Amino acid sequence: MTDGSGCVTWSNAAAHAFFKREIQSGVSVALLFENVVIDADSSVARLLRRVSEAKSICSDMIEGPDQCRLTVQRCGQDSFLWRLQDRDRVTEMNYFIKKMVVPAIIVEQSDSRLIAVNSAAQNLIPKGIQYLPDLFATRQVKFGSVSTLLTEDGPCEMCAINVACDDTTMAVIFAACPQHSTDDLTNDKSFHKMPVPLLKLAINGDFLMANEAALRLLDINSVENLNLRDLMDGLGQSFNEWLNRSAFGVHHPSSEFLRLKRGETETFLQVTLSRIMEKDGPQLFAVLIDATALKTLEGQFVQSQKMQAIGQLAGGIAHDFNNLLTAISGYCDLLLLRHEPTDQDFPDLIEIHENANRAASLIDQLLAFSRKQTLRPQTLNLQDVMSDLTHLLNRLLGEKVVLHLRQGAIKCHVRADKRQVEQVIMNLVVNARDAMPSGGDVTIETSVLRLTKPLERDRVIVSRGEYISVKVIDQGMGIQPDVLPKIFEPFYTTKPMGEGTGLGLSMVYGIMKQSGGYVFVDSVLGQNSCFTLLFPAHQGPVDDSYTLAAPVKKETLPARAEGVVLLVEDEAPVRAFAVRALQLRGYTVLEADGGERALEILQDPDLLVDVFVTDVIMPGLDGPAWVRRALKSRPGTKVIFMSGYARNFLDDEACETYQSVFLPKPFSLTALSQAVQEQLSDAAQLPQTLP
Repeated sequence: MTDGSGCVTWSNAAAHAFFKREIQSGVSVALLFENVVIDADSSVARLLRRVSEAKSICSDMIEGPDQCRLTVQRCGQDSFLWRLQDRDRVTEMNYFIKKMVVPAIIVEQSDSRLIAVNSAAQNLIPKGIQYLPDLFATRQVKFGSVSTLLTEDGPCEMCAINVACDDTTMAVIFAACPQHSTDDLTNDKSFHKMPVPLLKLAINGDFLMANEAALRLLDINSVENLNLRDLMDGLGQSFNEWLNRSAFGVHHPSSEFLRLKRGETETFLQVTLSRIMEKDGPQLFAVLIDATALKTLEGQFVQSQKMQAIGQLAGGIAHDFNNLLTAISGYCDLLLLRHEPTDQDFPDLIEIHENANRAASLIDQLLAFSRKQTLRPQTLNLQDVMSDLTHLLNRLLGEKVVLHLRQGAIKCHVRADKRQVEQVIMNLVVNARDAMPSGGDVTIETSVLRLTKPLERDRVIVSRGEYISVKVIDQGMGIQPDVLPKIFEPFYTTKPMGEGTGLGLSMVYGIMKQSGGYVFVDSVLGQNSCFTLLFPAHQGPVDDSYTLAAPVKKETLPARAEGVVLLVEDEAPVRAFAVRALQLRGYTVLEADGGERALEILQDPDLLVDVFVTDVIMPGLDGPAWVRRALKSRPGTKVIFMSGYARNFLDDEACETYQSVFLPKPFSLTALSQAVQEQLSDAAQLPQTLP
């Protein structure tokens, strides 16, 4: 939320996560968007001006690292609500018109400005047309009736049909027809030949006339003795109320989505009613659009929003739980220091420690689903990865299940994290094993897939190009149709209580999305299931020298150490454990509960600090922000960033600039001490200043 000048007055947690910072009141919204939007100042000023003039909702396509839609809505005298839609949402919103062979466009509902056109509309609309009314000879937009349009080839009689896309945009479809008078439209043969399904109704819903396209769509031979209620249902209000309002209310088209009763397959129609005046009184003119694909797309869009919301929630939960696990495992480490293996309580402490580690593993899976896990990409030959993994997979499958590996002759190079690719394959193979309790075959196939045109399936569009395909096929009984849409959701499982976490497939989904790939599932109930992974092909040699970043070393640390550590952590339990852990190793520890307090401590010019150990996400000044300020007066000070999020939540450029290291939560006493010791002993690192 901002005021009229564009200064933030309120922001939610999703905004903080998107911008990777705590958003302070009073900051300019243009400043927030500067890394997301090209020429943010102009975009923000233009939208504020338009929404002030329109007193409604305005949005704009904006250019940046990803194509986005920036929307602003006036919520009061001096209050504006801003929303940023990512590229996936914009793509889904435009998908409907791009599939059409007839001219179709998307316009702003507030000012009728054109924001997207399909290929057919590009050939229809004259260059320079920016607003929908400029297409009409009368400069007045009329939906559901024949109008004269000023096209690229001159005036043309067409019927404009409107379809709502969302709360800010509207799709408009144009159907061509021969020139005629609108007064005798239904008496003209062209009415019956028009490609758009049209009906003429009495005000009570009785059918008076239908053209050929409407008869085909409704799967009827005639309109005799038929009423709208006989063929359609699903209206969220009384049919009589809707018909009366359309016939006697404010004269503008009224659209509703209805379900067609007839036919085995579920069909949805958008019915737009307009009033027409006849000699014996008002009647209704109905334009029908087969909205089945649109309703399906709407359901997929809602599902994608749901998955995104769950992902954001999962990432936030993972961060909070990692803080809790840091304190639990940390205090357990402190207790273990005071107990010998022969002590009675030692096994209990070990059990607590191991369960904390298992909990941390589940958190890693949540981070994978939410796409906030650190990936270390390298160039891989997937065929080699599969071959090396075969032995482990056979052990996972057991004696009843046989693994078959079929690899193509062409080398399959991809750019991905080897550890995560192995995790994806293991999860899918274990899932296949569990689908065959009586045994069977699991087949892994690798091949090169060349797409000469975009591949459209489910709710995504895979761009044309070369991909490496990996298929995992089982001989199970398939997946229930009502289960298929939910299988990638976290914590959703069809296994008995205690036999599954519901995170295996969600982890596959998250890793593939974060790796720039795709995962699809094909399943026929009673036959089998096939999971297909698509990785973008990578041209280049395999990086044999690449090694994964090793976890914190387990060597025994010196009993005592020296140095001054400034520890900045807003979570009191984590801070208390870390202070005790470092003090036990002999370090002098200064503690602060936030970036502001840390800068106050550093104002003492006589204070010597060797290492900054700081959380990344904190209220007020976050870790990178206060470190940047501190290093201006204390260049060369070592930095350790710690966070419950993955490292990619931290700006990589900042890490390189500060010559810092990253310590993921939850960390142990040994891991923290080792990280500080390594920073202090790195004599090769020279002091640096920030630009």
